[in-house]
Amino acid sequence: MTKTRPPRPTTAELEILRVLWRRGPGTVRDVQDALPRGGQLAYTTVLKLLQIMVDKRLVARDVSARTHVYRAAVPESGVKRRLVKDLLDRAFDGSAMGLVMQALSANPATPDELRQLRALLDDMEGERS
Repeated sequence: MTKTRPPRPTTAELEILRVLWRRGPGTVRDVQDALPRGGQLAYTTVLKLLQIMVDKRLVARDVSARTHVYRAAVPESGVKRRLVKDLLDRAFDGSAMGLVMQALSANPATPDELRQLRALLDDMEGERS
């Protein structure tokens, strides 16, 4: 039996995953309250999104208590890696340099981020030597 990856999350599903990654497991109300536009999304909308995400295997539901508790079923790093790879392939013809240059021109890095980038590049260069 082959194990397939969960589908790529929609924008709304990604918002919910961010809440679950940041805060940990929670009820529908917990998730709704923590969403950036929490007050704007109806409880039933968040519930429906979570139910869909369970079907997609993006979240898991604990039904042992009266109030169901949801948790992320996919790791944050894996989802981000997949989204970046998809963007890299679709928009930049696989060019990591193109993606980085566009990202830095759209949103300049802070001095601390530049130090981190230099350290990462130095590490990568050292691994290839």
